[in-house]
Formats: sequence, C-alpha cells, structure tokens
Amino acid sequence: MSVVPVAREFTTARRLAGFVALTKPRIIELLLVTTLPTMVVAAHGIPRVTLMLATLVGGTLAAGGANAINMVVDRDIDAIMRRTRNRPLVTGVVTPGQALAFALALEVAAFGELWAAVNLLSALLAVSAMLFYVFVYTLWLKRTSRQNIVIGGAAGAVPVLVGWASVRNTVGWAPVVLFALMFLWTPPHFWALAIRYREDYRSVDVPMLPVVASFRRTATQILVYTVLVAVVSLVFAWTAGMGPLYWVSAAVLGVMFIGYSWQLWRDPTEARAMKLFHWSITYVTLLFVAMAADQLIFH
Repeated sequence: MSVVPVAREFTTARRLAGFVALTKPRIIELLLVTTLPTMVVAAHGIPRVTLMLATLVGGTLAAGGANAINMVVDRDIDAIMRRTRNRPLVTGVVTPGQALAFALALEVAAFGELWAAVNLLSALLAVSAMLFYVFVYTLWLKRTSRQNIVIGGAAGAVPVLVGWASVRNTVGWAPVVLFALMFLWTPPHFWALAIRYREDYRSVDVPMLPVVASFRRTATQILVYTVLVAVVSLVFAWTAGMGPLYWVSAAVLGVMFIGYSWQLWRDPTEARAMKLFHWSITYVTLLFVAMAADQLIFH
C-alpha cells in the first residue's frame, strides 16, 4: 500500500533549520578540525587570521553543498532507514528542488570565495572533493560496491589538501601523506558506525561491508586499516619534519586506536563497535591538535 504524503505547514525557523541540516554540520566540524591544524603545519606557525577564516568559510560552504546534494540523491533510501527518517527532505521541510538550488549556490559561493580570498588551487581542490563525493561515491559506488566508503572516503580527505594549499599555494609530499592518513582513517571510522546500522543498510540494499561480510571479517578489516593509520601518522611526522610532541602523540594515539580495534576483533559486538567509532573521532581530533601544538612549540 502506497503512502500519500500529507501536506504540512512549517515555520520559517523550522525551514531554516532544515536548510542547515542539509549541510550535515557535525561532519563539517570534523573536516574543519583537520583543516586548521594543517594550515598551522604548512605555515610553521599561526597563519594570518583572515586567511584562516577565509579557508574555513570556503571549506564549510563546499562541504555543506556536497552534503546537501548527497541528501537530494539519497532521499529515497533516507525515507526507509531509521537513522535518516528525520532528514529535511524526508519530512518535507525542504523540497528536492530547493535543496539542489541551495547546494549549487553553496558550491558557487565556495569556489568564488576561495578563489578571491585564498587562491585558485584551494578553490579547485574544494570543488573537486564535492564532485568526487557526489559522482563517484553517492551516485556510483554507494549502492553498487562493498568498497564504497573505501574509495569514496577520499572526498573527506581533501580538506587537508585545501588547508595546505591555502598557505603554500602548492601541494607536496607532506600533505599527500596527510591525505593518505585521512583516506585510511575513514573506513574503520565509518564501518564501526555501519555495524550498528547494518540492518538499515541491508533494508535499502546498500552493500556496506558489515552488510555483505561477517562481523569477524569486518572487524579484521577495521584492525588492518587502523594499523595502517598509525603507521602513516608516523610517516607524516618524518615527511613534515614534526617535533617530539607530535611523534609521541602519534605513537600513543595510534597504539590506543589499534587497541580499540583489537578489542573489537576479539569481542565483535555492537557496543565495542560504537566505542571504536567514538574513539576514532577523538583520535583524529587529538592527533591534529597535537600536530598544531607541536608546530607552535618546536618551530
């Protein structure tokens, strides 16, 4: 039996909140946590305040636009999954046409703002992340491949390149290694959450790894990736010439990240997976804070 949507009236405040929700603010926060410390490393100190603000504003606009387009594309499955049933396109607070126009406006604004206030390379990198996220991950891989988040996660690693390019107007080995770090961090971070919502993904035929592989297989993959993350974090220390604070922090945080993954592998439960998910956010936050602090203290 089909369900006929019921027309509803929404207050202006509710609609504005719906447009904000389209941008997925919590995801943007994490992207900005990686951008600013990268700028500090690239500058070997605190960059100009105006440059930091311009980069963060442009990055926020670009990421917000990409997330909004993702919601437009995924509104059919969002209506079925428990985790996403209250998203603005599902509830009707925002229409698909309004959401798409809003998203495109954000992308145009992001490109123009970054080009005018930062540099062209940063603008191109930010928009390329959006294109990759929308066309490679959302439209192609998400519903067709178990490697969806592995490859698609590259989009979430681009902000470190934007941050570096905003200061240096170029990209070298150090930011590329940092990009690799975030690229490798994304799968274990997202798979841990997907373990909890695997039935949601199964209900809409999205082949996230916890849906198409056993719990133990997923935990094994998570463990492998966390080991790689820890190793690459130390490679970055060598490549970027980091000081002792970062070296020690990267080593300790990496061991803890591996420890959480090892516990999940030994005891593959949903509770362990969520502990790993929350720690993965803490890990990347503390690692980048240590990165910035190291530069301010030892350079």
